[in-house]
Amino acid sequence: MNRTQLKRSSILRMALASSESMDPEDRGETFILRAVRIAAVVLLYWFISITMVFLNNYLLDKSDLDAPLFVTFFQCLVTVGLCWIMQLLSNLCPTVIDFPSFKFNLRTSREVLPLSVVFIGMITFNNLCLKHVGVAFYTVGRSLSTVFNVLLSYVILRQTTSLRAMLCCGIILGGFWLGVDQEGVAGSLSWSGVFFGVLASACVSLNAIYTKKVMPAVDGNIWKLSFYNNINACVLFLPLILIFGEFGSLAAFSRLGDLTFWGMMTLGGVFGFAIGYVTGLQIKYTSPLTHNVSGTAKACVQTVIAVVYNSSTKSLLWWTSNMMVLGGSSAYTWVKSLEMKKLQQKAPQDPAKDKLLPEEKSNVGV
Repeated sequence: MNRTQLKRSSILRMALASSESMDPEDRGETFILRAVRIAAVVLLYWFISITMVFLNNYLLDKSDLDAPLFVTFFQCLVTVGLCWIMQLLSNLCPTVIDFPSFKFNLRTSREVLPLSVVFIGMITFNNLCLKHVGVAFYTVGRSLSTVFNVLLSYVILRQTTSLRAMLCCGIILGGFWLGVDQEGVAGSLSWSGVFFGVLASACVSLNAIYTKKVMPAVDGNIWKLSFYNNINACVLFLPLILIFGEFGSLAAFSRLGDLTFWGMMTLGGVFGFAIGYVTGLQIKYTSPLTHNVSGTAKACVQTVIAVVYNSSTKSLLWWTSNMMVLGGSSAYTWVKSLEMKKLQQKAPQDPAKDKLLPEEKSNVGV
């Protein structure tokens, strides 16, 4: 048994022992502390996720740098650097920081490469959608990931979907088209942004499928996967930046020597790294279903903040489209949760082996 398993088993024995000897007042205090901890984790997830979206919107649309591929490349580079730093700190302070230790392996990198190609498409189209549609319409613009989950699960995995889940997808589709219509009525519709949003949604679904396939190559470790994924992405981005002429845009950029700009770029990478941690943290202290509900509520708050910040005036039908998308996504998550519970009742499994479904992960907007 390794050190991590020993640590977990000792913590479990301590928790069980303390729960048996706890009086009612202690139980009440523990419940309050647990509630405060959950609230703090959820708020941390909301803060990092919403801040990251607004920060990316600033870097992509308001920094006068027309180089979205370079911005995304730099954030991947920061993530790789942070993985190395976390490994170093974990080796120096193993009792304080728990981070897996691994070395770069070319064979593993090749095995992860198909996922990395999809990953590049996902983050690039995601950022391009954000650049063209803005934060307010961002939730609706890339809302079709659930629909693509159902479609690609059938095409690739031959998995069928229940009628109730299909109805939820119908609500999402209706909200998407209504939102596009209302953006057109308001005169702020960007067809290129909508196009990139649809591509981003498709890549999110493919990313979930390929992640499941390549997980054995990284021993099921999500941080190891993130490390190889971002290293591959950094290498693959370089020829793309060259092909699309972004090196010329960088050379002509007036703020290339501005430390504030590079600080914002680095901060974007840090938040991109942190969102993976806080997402896992929220799932750990709540549940996959609660995580998705939290993500939906966060997307709603994010939209309201964007509308208020930009002093925009939106029609009732525009708000209805957002509610249809968010409501359909929440309903889909609830339906899939009920279906999973029925499957677990028919074939009981070890709770420690429960994983967040790919389709549930992709519903959460960041």
